[in-house]
Amino acid sequence: MSETTEPNVGSFTLGGPLTAEPAGTIQVPEHEEWTLPNGFAWVFPGEGNHSGLVRPVIMADGFNLGRSKLDVLYHGLESGYAFISELRRRGRDVILLGFNERSASILDNAQTAQAAIMRAISEQLGDARLVVGGFSMGGIVTRYALAKLETQRMDHRTGLYFSYDSPHRGASIPVGVQAFSHFIPFPNDFAKQMNSPAARQMLWQHYDKDTGKIGTAPERTEFLAALDRVGGWPQIPMKIAVANGRADGVGLPDVKPGEVALRIDRIYPGTTFYTQAQGNDVTAAYLNRRFPKAEKTITTSGFPEVDGAPGGTLHTYKILADTMEKLGGKADLRHEDVCFVPSVSAVAVRDIEKQDDLYVNIDEVSPEESELDDFRCSSTTTAHTAITEELCTWLIERLVD
Repeated sequence: MSETTEPNVGSFTLGGPLTAEPAGTIQVPEHEEWTLPNGFAWVFPGEGNHSGLVRPVIMADGFNLGRSKLDVLYHGLESGYAFISELRRRGRDVILLGFNERSASILDNAQTAQAAIMRAISEQLGDARLVVGGFSMGGIVTRYALAKLETQRMDHRTGLYFSYDSPHRGASIPVGVQAFSHFIPFPNDFAKQMNSPAARQMLWQHYDKDTGKIGTAPERTEFLAALDRVGGWPQIPMKIAVANGRADGVGLPDVKPGEVALRIDRIYPGTTFYTQAQGNDVTAAYLNRRFPKAEKTITTSGFPEVDGAPGGTLHTYKILADTMEKLGGKADLRHEDVCFVPSVSAVAVRDIEKQDDLYVNIDEVSPEESELDDFRCSSTTTAHTAITEELCTWLIERLVD
């Protein structure tokens, strides 16, 4: 280790199960590849559909850094529950939609989705309505793409839109973790991911590396305005969604507000992250590095207890702790997971800003409060975008109807 700087711990990125690369080789069935503006797609025909596209289901990739890895996405969608195989068995043609840069602006990647929709229409045999949606950010990309096509008077021929744990009202990454990405004294992938256009658009609160201020990023404000200009949602298709978090207002039982989530020693000694608590001037993280010497305390005001809220979880602190230990650091890890996409966000019921809304019992809320036509939350807290039998069987019954 250099005596003039801390080791670079920023070669990792935060991601859910659909971006986790398996240890072994991934076997992907034969498929056609489409080249699209800002992206590409893999096309898997449904059983019996030998002569061309008949009943297309377009499913968009989610957020991370770099080009979509559709082999990894395919593997993830076949793990836990054989989602793609079941769709194909029921005669649906599956089109996996990838992006050249997953962290690019949602508005740019929506152009890829629009191109995939129009190509599917041009190649389709018969008049079955399309199904279009996506996982995490992919659900936001396709939501905007369909709504934009409607404002352009373009017939997207889509009968059903779906999203899978998509942050319709925003996503959450602890601001102390965001700040730490920029505290690393190297250009690094983690910081690049946290400061990317898509992250700035999706995170309900963003840490600005230049000012040190925490708030709504200008890119999020601009994106929400762009979404409003196209009506917020597509109006023609039925709109459904699933959430990896629970509906009953019960969050992560072990994640209490104001507790130590992770403490680091040996490298970045004493750096400590706390679970988010309510109140003003609440310490979210204490950051310390030896080379070049610097320390910083990250505080929040007016936040709800978002880390332990009901929602799809991310291994945020586990990923950070594992990275530190690989580089010779010592990690005191108390909480591996925190809420990434709150349930109320995934099913478009309430906003994230207020404690009562964040922890509301969705089962007791009038269905009219949701901007969706139908939705399903997980009966237990599961990882963000985890492919579970409970959620997938509910989804498939509506996708193949």
